Amino acid sequence: MLPVITLIGRPNVGKSTLFNRLTRTRDALVADFPGLTRDRQYGIGRIGPRPYVIVDTGGIGTAAEGIEALMERQVQRAVEEADHLLFMVDTRDGCTPEDIDIAQRLRRLGKPITLVVNKSDTMDPTLAVTDFHRLGLGDPWAASATQGLGVRGLIDHVFEHLPESAEEDAADIEHDRIKVAVVGRPNAGKSTLINRLLGEERQVTFDSPGTTRDSIFIPFERPGHDQRYTLIDTAGLRRRARVHDPIEKFSVIKTLQAIEEANVIILVIDAHEGIGEQDATLAGHIIESGRALVVAINKWDGLDPDARNRVRDQFARKLAFLDFAKLHRVSALYGSGVGHVLDDVDLAYANATRDLSTPELTRLLEAAVMEHQPPLVHGRRIKLRYAHQGGRNPPIIVIHGNQTDVVPETYKRYLINRFRKELDLLGTPLRLEFKSGSNPYQGKRNTLTARQIAKKQRLKRFTERKK
Repeated sequence: MLPVITLIGRPNVGKSTLFNRLTRTRDALVADFPGLTRDRQYGIGRIGPRPYVIVDTGGIGTAAEGIEALMERQVQRAVEEADHLLFMVDTRDGCTPEDIDIAQRLRRLGKPITLVVNKSDTMDPTLAVTDFHRLGLGDPWAASATQGLGVRGLIDHVFEHLPESAEEDAADIEHDRIKVAVVGRPNAGKSTLINRLLGEERQVTFDSPGTTRDSIFIPFERPGHDQRYTLIDTAGLRRRARVHDPIEKFSVIKTLQAIEEANVIILVIDAHEGIGEQDATLAGHIIESGRALVVAINKWDGLDPDARNRVRDQFARKLAFLDFAKLHRVSALYGSGVGHVLDDVDLAYANATRDLSTPELTRLLEAAVMEHQPPLVHGRRIKLRYAHQGGRNPPIIVIHGNQTDVVPETYKRYLINRFRKELDLLGTPLRLEFKSGSNPYQGKRNTLTARQIAKKQRLKRFTERKK
C-alpha cells in the first residue's frame, strides 16, 4: 500500500497549488478565491523518493451548517485515512486564530504532522517561520508551492517519518484502470451517483447547482470484481450565455478536459427537468470526442406515469442518435437501477477497445454492398473493395476503394449501422475512414511515336477534305 499524505489548512493557503506541484499535473483547480476546493482530490505524488498518495482538501472554516459543514466532513475523512498530515499556513497572513484552532484539533489526533509555511519565497526562511513556532507542532518548514522552493526537501523530510512500504511504480498504479467521467447539467445528481457507486459520502452533495467546481479523480475497485476504475466527478455544464462566473468558466474547461481523458462517459440526465437542448449539445460533444457512453436518466423514482412517458418521447426525439448507448433509469439518491451501470461501463469499454479482424470486416463490407449498392456518381459506380481496423476507442474502420471521397453521408450511416449491428458494438460510437487508390496515370501524358504523329496528321487532312 502506498502511504497517504493529506494537505489541510485554512482556505486559500495554497493546498491545491502544492497538490499540483507534487503530482506534476493541473488536476486541482487553482484561483485566488477562498473556498474553491470542496471535495477531496486524490493524486499520485511524483516528487520524492518513491510514489505516494497525496490528498487535497477543502479549507477548514468555522461554519457549522450549509455546504461548509459538508466540506468540513470531507476534510475529517481525509484526515482519518492519512499516514501523514501537511498542515499548511500562509506566511503573508501570519499566525491567525483559525490556525491556532486547527493546530489544537490536530494535536488531539496523534498523527504525524508537518507544519508547512507556504508563500515564503519573498522572505528569509528563518524569519518566515518565526511566528508559527507558537503552534507547538515542531519546527515549521518554509516552502513556496508556486515556485517549488523547499518542496523536494519537504517530501524527503516527510518520508523520514513514514514506515517503509512495498515499492510501486506510479505508472503501474494507473495501469488497467477504466477512466469513467460522469457528466451532465448542474444539479442532475452526478456527485450523488458517484457516492452511490462508491457506497460512501465521498463527494459533497448539496441541493444547489454548481456544488462541484473541479474535476475530481477517484480511484475505485468494485467488490468481487477484478476491474479497477477511476471515477471522474465533473462540474455541471450550462449554456455558454448563462456562464458569467470566472470560476465556472474554468470548471467548464476542466469538464471538457475530463471528457477527453476518459475512456467511458456516464451522461446523467435530470428526469424532473426533462431533456433539454443542453443535454443534446453535451451528448453531441461526447460523440465527437469518440468516447464510449452510458446514459443514466436520474430521479426516475419520483415521476408519475405521464411524466415518464414525456421523458421517453423527449429522448426519442432529441437523443435518437444515442441509439447505440445503454440506457438506465435510476435513482442515485435511493440506489434503484444503479447496480448494473458499471456492468454496462465494462461492456462499452470492451467494445470500444475490441480487436476487429480484417477478413471479418471485409466480409461484412461485401455483404453490405451486395445488399445495398452505393449510388452512381457522374455515371460511375463507387467501388468499395476491402476494410480493416484503423484504431480503437473509438473503433475506426478504414474502407478502401475507388471514388470514396464522394460517398454520400446517407450511405456512410448505412454502413455504420450495418457494422454496429453485425459486430454488436453496443456502447461505443463507430467511425469510418475512406481511402481511394491512386491512379498511376493521373497527370501523365502519352508520348506519341513518329509513326503515330504521321497517322494523326493524315486523319486530320482527310477530315478537312471531307468538309
